[in-house]
Amino acid sequence: MGEVEPGPTGPLEPPEPPEAPVASRRPGGIRVLKRNMKRSGSRHCLHRRSRFSSRERDWLKEDVKRGCVYLYGAETATATTIASVASTVTSSSSDLRLVLCTVETPASEICAGEGKESLYLQLHGDLVRRLDPAERPLQMVYEYLGSLGFEDPVRIQEEATNPDLSCMIRFYGEKPCQMDHLDRILLSGIYNVRKGKTQLHKWAERLVILCGTCLIVSSVKDCQTGKMHILPLVGGKVEELKRRQHTLAFSSAGAQAPTYHVSFESLAECQRWHRQASKVVSQRISTVDLSCYSLEEVPEHLFYSQDITYLNLRHNFMQLERPGGLDCLYRFSQLKGLNLSHNKLGLFPILLCEISTLTELNLSCNGFHELPVQIGNLLNLQTLCLDGNSLTGLPEELGNLQQLSTLGLSFNNFSQIPEACVKLTMLEKLSMAGNQLEVLNLGILNRMKHIKHVDLRLNSLKRTVIDNVEGNKHVTHMDLRDNQLTDLDLSSLGSLQQLHCERNQLRDLTLSGFTLRVLCANANRLTTVNVYPVPSLLTSLELSRNQLEYVPDWVCESKKLEVLDMSYNLLTEVPIRILSSLSLRKLMVGYNHIQSLPDLLEHIPLEVLDLQHNLLTRLPETLFSKALNKLNKLEQLEELNLSGNKLKTIPTTIANCKHLHTLVAHSNIISIFPEILHLPQIQFVDLSCNDLTEILIPEALPPTLQDLDLTGNTNLVLEHKTLDVFSHITTLKIDQKTLTADSAGASTFWSHGLAEMAGQRNKLCVSALAVDNFAEGVEAVYGMFDGDRNEELPRLLQCTMADVLSEEVQQSAVDTVFMANTFLVSHRKLGMAGQKLGSSALLCYIHHDTADPTSSFTLTVGNVGTCQAVLCRNGQPLPLSKIFSLEHCPEEQQRVKEQKAIITEDNKVNGVTCCTRMLGCTYLYPWILPKPHICSLPLTVQDELLILGNKALWERLSYLEAVSTVRHVHDPLAAAKKLCTLAQSYGCQDNVGAMVVCLNVGEDGCTCEVNGLSLPGPGGFAPTAVLKDAPKPTTPSSSSGIASEFSSEMSTSEVSSEVGSTASDEHAASGLDASLLPRPERRCSLHPVPTSGAFQRQPSCATFSSNQSDNGLDSDDDQPVEGVIINGSRVEVEVDIHCCKGKGLEASPPALEETSLTQGPEEDSGGLIFRFRRQNSVNCGTLLPLSRELQKSPSTSCLYGKKLSNGSIVPLEDSLNLIEVATEAPKKKTGYFCAPTQLEPEDQLIIPHDLEEEVKEQLKQPQDTRGGTNSEPWEEDRVDHPEEFDTAL
Repeated sequence: MGEVEPGPTGPLEPPEPPEAPVASRRPGGIRVLKRNMKRSGSRHCLHRRSRFSSRERDWLKEDVKRGCVYLYGAETATATTIASVASTVTSSSSDLRLVLCTVETPASEICAGEGKESLYLQLHGDLVRRLDPAERPLQMVYEYLGSLGFEDPVRIQEEATNPDLSCMIRFYGEKPCQMDHLDRILLSGIYNVRKGKTQLHKWAERLVILCGTCLIVSSVKDCQTGKMHILPLVGGKVEELKRRQHTLAFSSAGAQAPTYHVSFESLAECQRWHRQASKVVSQRISTVDLSCYSLEEVPEHLFYSQDITYLNLRHNFMQLERPGGLDCLYRFSQLKGLNLSHNKLGLFPILLCEISTLTELNLSCNGFHELPVQIGNLLNLQTLCLDGNSLTGLPEELGNLQQLSTLGLSFNNFSQIPEACVKLTMLEKLSMAGNQLEVLNLGILNRMKHIKHVDLRLNSLKRTVIDNVEGNKHVTHMDLRDNQLTDLDLSSLGSLQQLHCERNQLRDLTLSGFTLRVLCANANRLTTVNVYPVPSLLTSLELSRNQLEYVPDWVCESKKLEVLDMSYNLLTEVPIRILSSLSLRKLMVGYNHIQSLPDLLEHIPLEVLDLQHNLLTRLPETLFSKALNKLNKLEQLEELNLSGNKLKTIPTTIANCKHLHTLVAHSNIISIFPEILHLPQIQFVDLSCNDLTEILIPEALPPTLQDLDLTGNTNLVLEHKTLDVFSHITTLKIDQKTLTADSAGASTFWSHGLAEMAGQRNKLCVSALAVDNFAEGVEAVYGMFDGDRNEELPRLLQCTMADVLSEEVQQSAVDTVFMANTFLVSHRKLGMAGQKLGSSALLCYIHHDTADPTSSFTLTVGNVGTCQAVLCRNGQPLPLSKIFSLEHCPEEQQRVKEQKAIITEDNKVNGVTCCTRMLGCTYLYPWILPKPHICSLPLTVQDELLILGNKALWERLSYLEAVSTVRHVHDPLAAAKKLCTLAQSYGCQDNVGAMVVCLNVGEDGCTCEVNGLSLPGPGGFAPTAVLKDAPKPTTPSSSSGIASEFSSEMSTSEVSSEVGSTASDEHAASGLDASLLPRPERRCSLHPVPTSGAFQRQPSCATFSSNQSDNGLDSDDDQPVEGVIINGSRVEVEVDIHCCKGKGLEASPPALEETSLTQGPEEDSGGLIFRFRRQNSVNCGTLLPLSRELQKSPSTSCLYGKKLSNGSIVPLEDSLNLIEVATEAPKKKTGYFCAPTQLEPEDQLIIPHDLEEEVKEQLKQPQDTRGGTNSEPWEEDRVDHPEEFDTAL
């Protein structure tokens, strides 16, 4: 094999070292390329890409099953600090080696070629596992990339050779270690040691070891066979000696405990020992935590710590038959708690059953398929956790564990509650979440006499059965969340205190109310809820997001009810008994159909009242007044939410609510500022989006007022004096008077506005990407990134994702491919930052179809996580994203369950995140993946807005409400701010981000020279109207919505040019040079360069002569043209602008060219009249049929222009649905290129060449109203004047 060529140098690829790499052959056909690559300061990823020689590249291209494996070295003999993701290594033993191999090459063959004992695998910079000899490294890499989302085998082969992949998957020739890990496992060294506190003892050189909970002191020569002094440190002391430098004193607990003084050589070494020993002596029980250290066995010196009672070996790779393996753990004579979760054991360690002292055993996530019968020997076991395995049954011997009180069987493969649980007479808590139960057998629960807590969430429960009518008096807590129950009758559970049944499909719910305290049944389809008898102990009731039309009677009779949430239902009234409750503290009935509130009669202790988004038009005047007992009826009220109603005023008696600190009443029609500025504890006031006109301010504002929102009150004008009074308020939100942009400015296809608000958090973890002029200015990219609790990843994605997209678009023309690869490559480029942190990502790409450059704009959206994009099409929301969370995506929830992830009670994967697809969080692979959801659709003129938002925005706003709120807001920045403010007014306290993209992809947004606008370039839309260097001649595309075609059925040979114009005097002067060399017109991305055969524009001076026809046909014949109406001095030509490629633009056969003149009706006015029709992009695929009169259709709109004396056509506004006469002057100039207004249209009357003679005869008739018009100026203009170009159409 030849030498390896140096790789290309790029922005992330520093030059290679000058020495040439050496290629060598190893036994077994393995090719090894030695690399001594420099690493960047980040010390986690190689910042250069290796490139092979031509022979090696050819060898790889021959088969996609070939590739290379990067093999890293490690220096463990001297305990070199090597980070878990490969920090900087300077010695030659840590050189990087590139091993060329195939997917069939086993690890043993690579080890033989390298002279290594084993290979080690590290995933996501985390644990390091020894590979089995039969495992195939390259196949593992390929499978890993395929599981991420890469599908093309060639692309997988390419990605596998990228060194940046080492941040996610890496192979070592030696096991790497970290110094801090070694310190926590074991500290050892030879130091001067003195026993005792007196000076009688002499200093001597000894071997000192700190391992577990003990300090071990032994002779240097006879450290293994000689006498050892073991000093237990739990509860003892470790102190620094002031009289001797770098010396520590170690003491055990107790008055007569011995003391050892150890003198260290350096301050750093002394601090290391002091730090680790301090952790041990501070413990109250003998606990050793060796979790997440990639251990295969327990250190031998740990067995000297015989006082260990709890040993944590979670997240390692513990082996069975090794000197310190699992089979030796029985040597800990006092061990009570053992955690071996996440060790991938596969088989249950039977020797663990000999540790009779165990009371707590955690064996979660080890891949067990069955349990041994010896487990019945652990008679003292009280807690057994077997979550995240593949168990389908339990041995009967498990029933011998009469002390067992807690059994965890969640996320296994059980289809029913095991019978062995019935024998566990002391069992109180049974967790079976995430299994495959379809039927809830209440009979089994009845036979479990001591069971109290049952967790059956995330199963497939559809119904309940009961074997007997005997009631269950033991179960107190039941969790049935996230199942498929439609009806639930738990009236037999007479002792039930707490029930969670959220996110089912319940319609009817029946419970026993004897002991019921908490009921949570949100997000169902409940129409009736029956509880009997009346739950006298009920304190919290949550029934939101159901279909309840009334508040059940038993709720009104509950005497201890404190919290009632019935928001998002169909309530029309609030019973007076609810508002009169003497126990209710929090009432939430928002998002219902409540039209009025009853009058209060008594004082009630209500603290929070939420009435938002109902149909309230007024509040009772006596709602806040005093009761008969002279106490205010709502004296204890602290929070009041009246948003989204139709209130005109708030009663003045609200001033009686002395404890009120929050008033939210946005989106009403309140015109009078409520009397709340006298309240002593008022803090937050939101009166945005109302009809306030003035504010009556007291002499002194309450010092507690911190936030006042008055935005959206268009008629409110605050004087400077008022603003001075409000100056002490921490947050004052008022409308800013912004200057409107000049309407004559250049229009664009899209413009965006971005708003981000941190809420009540001290940092902003939301970032956005906005590139209006992407890919040379004819495309756009927008993105939203939400890091939840981290701000690093959103910023990284904001800086890199657009560049990645640009590269991927060059490699593939398929939108689903380049968008998916953009997310996957961005996931890889996060490097070390993406190992522990994650971010939701949303990317929107507006582009042309690469297969058809003349097509309309296409919007391609990709997302992972909870950021969403919504398109406003014809006033209606069109969601384009998919929410990848456990609650909103059942298929993702099922996938995560099948991969044995632990979903905690707050619906988070391993307690970290609710998202199942994110960029980053690689350590949660394979549960968290970066593969995006992709949606692609063509944009039409009905598309008005594109709204991008993070999770916090869409949690508070519905799609329809968001679209309706900003649809008529012309400023996208103001629209984005309005969405964020609205979300905050709904109670959002988290980071919220919103981006609004105003779309104008119809003809109103055309920037072609033909429409009077300049062409956007790479730097954006040109600010000037004239471009000297125009691109090649182009015409509108078939999707643009504008097409030019003569409805008189003339072929393109007869009408080869359009009406020319001069935009200004300067432009007219430059037209002389343009006549010598035909200047092509400029087109926008709506009208890109057409393919051959399209209607091309020709230099002309508004003459419809065909001697310069673009199709090569001789059109100098004198055949009449249909559609050109000769009526005295007036010539009328009907024109349909449709300059696109189609059948109508092909050369017409001679038979079709023989047309006749049609006499039109006489009119008073003369001159040339042109009728134009603009066609929508919806129906732009083909040309309109030729006809004498243009037919109106719902998909078309009229575009008219005025014929000026110099041949210009000035397009007017779309609202002018009239046929203009040439004698009228244009009322308004539009676009960049506007013809000058001239009052003498007869100065230059342009007539098609083949009609000149007939027009002359018509003009000689007495009805000619223009009088001095003759053909001489026409001939003169046609022959002598330089040709001008149309820039107004």
